[in-house]
Amino acid sequence: MASYPPLLGDKDGHYRVRIVGNSGTGKSTTASALAKILGVPYLSLDTFFWQPGWKETPADEMQAKFSAALDACKNGWVVDGNYERRIGPILQASVTDIIWLDPPLALYLPRIILRTVLGILRLEPPCSPGCPETFSKAFFSKDSIIWWCITDHGLVRRRNTEKMKIVGLGVGSDTSRQIMRRIGGWGSTLRRWMQDVTDMIATKRTKTD
Repeated sequence: MASYPPLLGDKDGHYRVRIVGNSGTGKSTTASALAKILGVPYLSLDTFFWQPGWKETPADEMQAKFSAALDACKNGWVVDGNYERRIGPILQASVTDIIWLDPPLALYLPRIILRTVLGILRLEPPCSPGCPETFSKAFFSKDSIIWWCITDHGLVRRRNTEKMKIVGLGVGSDTSRQIMRRIGGWGSTLRRWMQDVTDMIATKRTKTD
């Protein structure tokens, strides 16, 4: 069985990583931590999409701002979020690694409920500045992040499973772009992968010192 490094990167040793998965799977936490390990900027797509007061940013405006942010990240970046129709084409040509977080719903549903409650109590920062969680939005709205998490679980899994068939590491039909890996399980696989990335970067930095 082929062995792959925890991140592929490009020929110059730069990493441009996209973290995808359903709401609540840990994309933001993982992306922020990964960016620190790699020493590159972390870009949250939610902050480009949501304006204060939960106002949606028009597609062309979001794309322009996001493209400008990517252009400023000369040595790599970590992006978290889906927004496939708006942002997917912009990332497609430059991303070196796609990480699909796919833990069981039973693991991350309680986590997103807790995060939402903490957000309502202002003990957790909002997904985008000026977009606080409210009790009514969280529990009695069609836009509830909790309801979204439940109803999108299967949809996101099917969509990313299909994408794996094309660009999955070691399995994708596009042999020139096998850049996507799935990380599932109850947490140990993700922790082990993060440690592997940390060790790989530490080794590279030691060699260049």
